[in-house]
Amino acid sequence: MSADILADHMSAWIGLIAASLVIAAFMLGMYFRERRRRMILSEELDRVSTQRSVPLERDKLTGLLTRSGFDAALDKRIKSVEDSGEAFCILYVALDNFGLLNDAFGQAICDRLLKEVSQRLTTCIGPKDDASHMAAGEFALIAGGDMAIGRATANRVTDILTEPFKLESIQTQLSCSIGIASYPEHGSCTKLLGHAAMAMRSVKLNGGSGFCQYDFKMEAEVREQALLVNDLRNALALGQFELYFQPKIDAISLQVTAAEALLRWNHPELGIVNPVVFIPLAERYGLIGSIGNWVIEEACRKAARWRQRGLRMRVAVNISGCQMREDDLVDRIEAALLRNGIQPGRFTCEITESVAMEDTKVTQLTFDKMRKAGFHVSIDDFGTGYSSLAVLRRLPAAELKIDHAFVCDLEESEDARLIVKSIINMATALNLRVVAEGVETVGQCELLVSMGCNELQGFLFSAPISADELERLALDDHRPNDVEFRQSLFSETLHNELPEDLRPFPSGFDSQV
Repeated sequence: MSADILADHMSAWIGLIAASLVIAAFMLGMYFRERRRRMILSEELDRVSTQRSVPLERDKLTGLLTRSGFDAALDKRIKSVEDSGEAFCILYVALDNFGLLNDAFGQAICDRLLKEVSQRLTTCIGPKDDASHMAAGEFALIAGGDMAIGRATANRVTDILTEPFKLESIQTQLSCSIGIASYPEHGSCTKLLGHAAMAMRSVKLNGGSGFCQYDFKMEAEVREQALLVNDLRNALALGQFELYFQPKIDAISLQVTAAEALLRWNHPELGIVNPVVFIPLAERYGLIGSIGNWVIEEACRKAARWRQRGLRMRVAVNISGCQMREDDLVDRIEAALLRNGIQPGRFTCEITESVAMEDTKVTQLTFDKMRKAGFHVSIDDFGTGYSSLAVLRRLPAAELKIDHAFVCDLEESEDARLIVKSIINMATALNLRVVAEGVETVGQCELLVSMGCNELQGFLFSAPISADELERLALDDHRPNDVEFRQSLFSETLHNELPEDLRPFPSGFDSQV
């Protein structure tokens, strides 16, 4: 091949390579330009997306995270701790009785209350932690650290919410129920919040105002409770309730003068269910109204039957806080008394001290109606609350019942003796009779009698017994020698021979019912 031809070939190859390089450079430039454009576009989309999502993640009222915002924060926290090997806790915080506050003060005041609660909650967690407003009066917190940190945070929340809230002319304190679940100990991301909420509900079931950590046994307990509530809804229709009666004893003569009606649930599989278990459930799930009506009617019916058999005795019925807030409670009691021919003064309404001290318009109105109706009112479980003498003087109460917690310690505790003596002295000054419940020993009985107690009630004298058994005990000529009934319960007695609290009522009523 000649030199000229070779030169031509070399020139062609060089031209081709140069053209290829130019094309490659052009294509590379276009690639980087397009890549940069895409990056800019992606950043812009992320920025716009972030701007648009912020309002959706924050609750407008409290400024805390919404539920969706909380879920996103929880996902982010789990990814972080999986890389670092650390732990964190979720605290589910529910304000106790928030619904009652909302009814009493109105939505505007409670919205302001929620704002201040939210501000206080954020001071209880670290700068990298999160808080969310989950529902009315309910919040969730993410606190970095193990269960010890979770408990410490719960203590801070409890303390800071007990500090008074001042809203316009209203000042109030709050209590809360808190459930704590720890990651990874107490479950995956999808279950963690539910476990914390379950622990919170466990606190509420035990009266609220406290905290507890999640336990895997709680799931079984929740299932059992759900089944129990379902059975409770049908118990009345199936005739599973029964009233037992525990006699009240005159402290001087030691004779039976009255009886307290106590509800029992005969469950077909569980046997006798303790009222301590099912009464709170009935109140929580709206069943106490119908059950309470049945108790009132059945107690009146039993008292009427006893009267027909010759036994005329005062009957006491426990009235719950939920019933006290019902506008027509007194009307329904009066109707039951009328149907069964029972004199109002022979029907005792036992109301716990904590309910009696509620200074709500509805409760006070119910007390006013009881006064006008002439019911015999007893303040139950006295000494366990924080009674105001001013409030106590305004109540239509005829007697106080000393709580069994003080009675059981009488023989061993000087403090218990001082408390009981103070209650008796205060009641005497207010012209109230005093009943001591939970009397189990002769020593307790002797101390109460020496202090001036008027009536006694407890296992020393009789356990709660069925209505039929009480009737047999009263009317059987062969009853045990240690069980005596006041003679006036069986026969007509002249007005001036009876103590004032047992004198007959005007004509038209059975004098000793």
